[in-house]
Amino acid sequence: MFKAFKPTIAASIVAASLSFSAYAADLEKIHFLIPGGAGGGWDMTARGTGDVLVKADIVDNVSFQNLSGGGGGKAIAHLIETAKRQEDTLMVNSTPIVVRSLTGVFPQSFRDLTPVAATIADYGAIVAPADSKYNTWDDVVADFKENPKKVKIAGGSARGSMDHLVVAAAFKGEGFDAKKVRYIAYDAGGKAMAALLSGETQLLSTGLGEVLEMSKSGQVKVIAVTAPKRLEAAPNIPTLVEYGNQTVFANWRGFFAAPGVSKEKVKEWNAALSKMYTTEEWATVRDRNGWIDNYKPDQDFYTFLEDQEKQMGTLMTELGFLKK
Repeated sequence: MFKAFKPTIAASIVAASLSFSAYAADLEKIHFLIPGGAGGGWDMTARGTGDVLVKADIVDNVSFQNLSGGGGGKAIAHLIETAKRQEDTLMVNSTPIVVRSLTGVFPQSFRDLTPVAATIADYGAIVAPADSKYNTWDDVVADFKENPKKVKIAGGSARGSMDHLVVAAAFKGEGFDAKKVRYIAYDAGGKAMAALLSGETQLLSTGLGEVLEMSKSGQVKVIAVTAPKRLEAAPNIPTLVEYGNQTVFANWRGFFAAPGVSKEKVKEWNAALSKMYTTEEWATVRDRNGWIDNYKPDQDFYTFLEDQEKQMGTLMTELGFLKK
């Protein structure tokens, strides 16, 4: 197929140089800062994104750092305090950065960081062990109606934050008092899942991406998701809407950089992330986790965050997590 030839030394040098430029990655390195423990949605998003960027030759080297504590506040404070040393760092975060700022869990907000891009959306999932007596959302509702204290629900985030809000909204959608939901907070999704499987709690509130593979292998069963309609990646999992419950919610996830990062650097990151969406490697990771592409570059992302701050503030006030 290829013609045999004997290159000159000069031709060899040119060929090597062309070959290098053709395969050189767009960025040298990215360090991902993860505000929670292993096995949670932040962890999966950062590691899934980093792995794809390397496999697709978009970034040469990626590294990961889990820094949990303070509902994500420890990682945010670290990124701000060490900003001058974090030129190649992207911190993953999601709706909780808005929620926890509203509730005062930590004093900073997204305005104290550099929003880089929103990348995915992940619908909420209400999960039971494989051998649970709960097979449908109606089963859960019946038990809750009889005695709310009987239904303990684990989540990988603090009280009043994302996992709590989603399940509280689901029960409010049935006409119940959201304040009666018995929510047990754990540090990240891995520990919350362990609590579910050990029988410490009857249910788990989490992102679908964190449990989709486990549900496919029969380790757990997803009772319902907060999508408006069934998802292509999970066609056998019903939505709350199907039960007449109008709770629909998608948790965005994305990346932030330290304050003071240059516009040129933000532009480079967005070029790399937008290129990632065109790769087969990304399609595999996205579909495996049941994620939805939700790309919003820096300025669009900032506007979105301002809008969500208003929406979440209204929801949290309605659910009793914020005072009017």
